Amino acid sequence: MSSPVRIGTRGSALALWQARWVQTMLTSIGLKSELVPIQSSGDQQQQKPLYELGVQGIFTKELDTALLAGDVDIAVHSMKDVPTQLPQGITTAFIPKRGAWQDVIVTNNSNWESKNYVVATSSLRRAAQWKHKYPSHTITDIRGNVPTRLKKLSESNFDGTIMAMAGLSRLEMLPENSVVLDWMIPAPAQGAILVTALTENQELLSALNKLNHEETARCAEEERLFLRVLEGGCTAPIGAHAQVVDDGIHFKGSITQKDGKKQLVFDAVFALDEKHIGKSAAEQLLAKGAKDVLDG
Repeated sequence: MSSPVRIGTRGSALALWQARWVQTMLTSIGLKSELVPIQSSGDQQQQKPLYELGVQGIFTKELDTALLAGDVDIAVHSMKDVPTQLPQGITTAFIPKRGAWQDVIVTNNSNWESKNYVVATSSLRRAAQWKHKYPSHTITDIRGNVPTRLKKLSESNFDGTIMAMAGLSRLEMLPENSVVLDWMIPAPAQGAILVTALTENQELLSALNKLNHEETARCAEEERLFLRVLEGGCTAPIGAHAQVVDDGIHFKGSITQKDGKKQLVFDAVFALDEKHIGKSAAEQLLAKGAKDVLDG
C-alpha cells in the first residue's frame, strides 16, 4: 500500500492518544498513516446525560459514515462505545491488547461511608452499581471528556466522580485522590480499543490482522455477546468482564436496576475452548428475571 492509511478518530485528547497508539502499531508493520479527526455527536451534545440522548453509536456513527464514504481507511474506537452490531460493510480489523478495565472513583472526599455522599457520573451502569452498594448516596450527572470532568470535579461540591481507569492512565492523569473500584463490574469491553475497516478492503485487513491481540479479542467479544443477548445498548446498566485465568476464562456479568434496588450477578469459570460463554451467562441471568430488572 503506497498511500498512507487514513486513521479516523474522534478529536478528544483520549481518542487522539488511542489513534496515535494505533498509528505506532501500523508503523511497526511498515505502514505509513495519517490521522483524520472527526467530531462525534456525543462530543457535540454535552448538555444531557448519555442515556437521555437515546441514540445507539453516539460516539461512533460519524466515524462509520466517514469509513463507508471512503474518507478514512480505518476507524479507532473505544470498544465499549461501539454498538454490538457493526454497520453493514464494516468489520473488525484488529483489537490491540487491552488496557486497565477497572473503574476508579476520583474523590474530593474519601469518606464514602457517609450517608450524604454525592457522586457524579453520566453512566447508568456506574450509577446503578453505586446505588446498589450505597443506597443513601446521591447521584448527579456529569459530562465531558477526561480533563473536563476532572476540572468540573475540582470546581464543584461533588464528593467524587467515577471514571474509567484506562482513560486516566493513558493520558497520565490518574490523580492521587483516586481509588480503584475492584467490586464494580465494568462496561463490556471497557479498556479495549476496536479498529474497524471496510469489509471489502481485504488487502488492508490482511495486513492489519497480525496486530490483533487474541486474548483481548476473545474476552471483549464474549462481553459484547453478553450485552447483545440481554438486548442492552451501550448505555444500559449492564456490566461484564472476561479474563483468562490458568486454563480457563473467568466471566463475571451483572445487570442492575437503575435505582440500584435489584441486581443479578453471574460469576463462573469456563473452559478455554468453550464457545459463546457470554451467551450462556446472559441466558442464565434471563432465566432469573434479568428483563424485569432491566425494565424496572
